[in-house]
Amino acid sequence: MAIALTLREEQELWRETAQNSPQAASVESFEVYQEMPKLLGNGYGVEIELHPELVLTILDHEFHDDYLLQSPTSRHPLQFCVLLSGIIKTKFGCLGEANTVISGGGIQKAQKNEYFSSSRITGIDIHMSPDLLATFFPGKDGGIPPELKFLAKEDDLQTLNYPKITPEVRFLAQQIFNCPYQGITKRIYLQAKVLELIALQLSPILENGGFPQGLSLKSDTIARIHH
Repeated sequence: MAIALTLREEQELWRETAQNSPQAASVESFEVYQEMPKLLGNGYGVEIELHPELVLTILDHEFHDDYLLQSPTSRHPLQFCVLLSGIIKTKFGCLGEANTVISGGGIQKAQKNEYFSSSRITGIDIHMSPDLLATFFPGKDGGIPPELKFLAKEDDLQTLNYPKITPEVRFLAQQIFNCPYQGITKRIYLQAKVLELIALQLSPILENGGFPQGLSLKSDTIARIHH
């Protein structure tokens, strides 16, 4: 039987699990390890702060039953996600198998994510502030390059892109997932690999002069969202 939860209900489940689960002994000071709620399945997630407003999550989730997660309209950070196994279906596209996802910063529409009990999900998820694009990939004026401004929509609808996974992207994701180092060396290694992965994901877009702009929200819709 499938399980359906709202985002708020899922977050509460993870909070309760974190309160009742000891931290893994091998976790670094810059990491947060969380076991998966037993109601949902088996596995874990490790959040690693690589830089202020840049967080890497390493995922290994296996669900007991098919699972439907309902998320409301909300403000969303810039996200890069690569699955090494498993599939996540949304109303906007499919993540996994042949596709990765670049989820731009901005307003994300309400959506439903489908997870399947027959599909073990492993991979990496990168969340960052869109403002960091100007830090890591500055334009000529020191700000966000014009070709990447579609990733920083603020009060407009975010841009979603589901690029095909390449052997190079998969290899980098595997290196990140299986990081062989500990301590400060681990953090430096992951910082370098994450930036390399982001650059590799963005290079086709930069070479093509940017990505087509999506539709903007109407002013009254934006006011309702803020309310």
